Amino acid sequence: MGICIFTFLLPHLLHSTLRGVNLGGWLVIEGWIKPSLFDGIRNGDMLVQIKSVTLEKYVCAESGGGTDVSVTRDVASSWETFSLWRVSESEFQFRTSQGQFLTCDGEGCVVSATAKSPSTPETFEIERNNDSRVHIKLKSGTYLQATLGNQLTSDYPGMPGWDDNAATFEMAIVANNLHGDYQLANGYGHERAKERHRNTFITIEDFNFLYRHGINTVRIPVGWWIAFDPDPPAPFIGGSLEALDNALSWAEAYNIKCIIDLHAAPGSQNGMEHSASRDGTTDWPASDYISQTLDVIDFLASRYAKHPALLGIELLNEPSAATVPLDILVPYYKQGYQIVRKYSPTAYVIVCQRIGNADPLELYQANIGLHNIVVDLHYYNLFDTFFVNMSTVDNILFIYKSREAQLQALNNANGPLVFIGEWVNEWNVTSGTQKDYQDFGGAQLEVYNAASFGWAYWTLKNDRKHWDFEWNIRNNYLQLVSFKKRWQVAFINIL
Repeated sequence: MGICIFTFLLPHLLHSTLRGVNLGGWLVIEGWIKPSLFDGIRNGDMLVQIKSVTLEKYVCAESGGGTDVSVTRDVASSWETFSLWRVSESEFQFRTSQGQFLTCDGEGCVVSATAKSPSTPETFEIERNNDSRVHIKLKSGTYLQATLGNQLTSDYPGMPGWDDNAATFEMAIVANNLHGDYQLANGYGHERAKERHRNTFITIEDFNFLYRHGINTVRIPVGWWIAFDPDPPAPFIGGSLEALDNALSWAEAYNIKCIIDLHAAPGSQNGMEHSASRDGTTDWPASDYISQTLDVIDFLASRYAKHPALLGIELLNEPSAATVPLDILVPYYKQGYQIVRKYSPTAYVIVCQRIGNADPLELYQANIGLHNIVVDLHYYNLFDTFFVNMSTVDNILFIYKSREAQLQALNNANGPLVFIGEWVNEWNVTSGTQKDYQDFGGAQLEVYNAASFGWAYWTLKNDRKHWDFEWNIRNNYLQLVSFKKRWQVAFINIL
């Protein structure tokens, strides 16, 4: 199958020709894409609740933090839930729901939740037995205990056993579902984290495969630490910059264009593992983090603007509508646009729709830049209860009735081009046949081909086979051929 190389030299011919695939899980880790990466990590970062075995009460940061810690609650909720920040295999820090850290100045202190950032007084060693029981002690060796006055203090005499004593607690893991770059590097430690994933997960042969199947673009997620390669801030590890350099060289060799996508911003723009969040919080809207992010865009634009394989730079992936206000996001996008334009008058500048309750028209009305602006929408028939009980026919009808209508409206709007930067041949239908997947994928291809900038499948490789572009192609579940509008004809009476 041929590809339209000259489209990228003639932007007015770009319509419906960008056929892309994301290189997800490579330079920005998502554990669900390749879970085995995390198999060797013991005692990772997680959310925990701690209960005194003698008082039968939970440790609580009153009001979510800002005062002394108590051991008073019969039932655990948010104030009794702590992010466990891993320092080493046995040393941890505890962050409250409001962002403060448990702290203790030394032997005899009352533990409080007042520290804004962690250092030695906020670092505790956790000892575990074979069940859920733990001891918590200071680096000096003094154990914490729950007192009869319902305080948490560092004055237990001697070394506790595992019977019912004041220094023994039950620690329950509430969640351990963040498996991103932070958890990978922090879990293994700097030396062990220098594994071969970046050198083996994506290779030049993958670009050959994409070229042979008519793919002319790759969207490459990167993390903010790439700008500090080869020695990024701890715990991140170097090597992603060399891998990105290789990717653009391989792309050039196969006449494939590249979109460099800032997938993980400093502080995390959505609290998810694919933004390298440490504990599920979104701190990116802070001005210092935004300034750092603009520096990363400057680094990427200055390095790659003149590269013949570069098609565009995406300023930020999936900012959260719940935690990133539009009046903060739009000025960032405008500044990012100007930075890219400083180095290139023609590279496409891509801005991503906020995820959650957000209307893509909000970006069309924002006047971010004058030319070669693209709005990235992500379309999934997943992650929403709306799709749970839909049949095969319902899902395909939704693609035609809702998605196609939105794309037509945006294509006709006086503003940016439209890019379906992520979509997948997976849904909430649990008993779909190969034919069902072919029809669902074909309907998406037909509709998304009409996007004025094009589309990119998520993702090239994945342990979950229906998310895996290569698996879909090799097993004939996704057919990259012209999909005739037979579904629209078949459903015309239904509509």
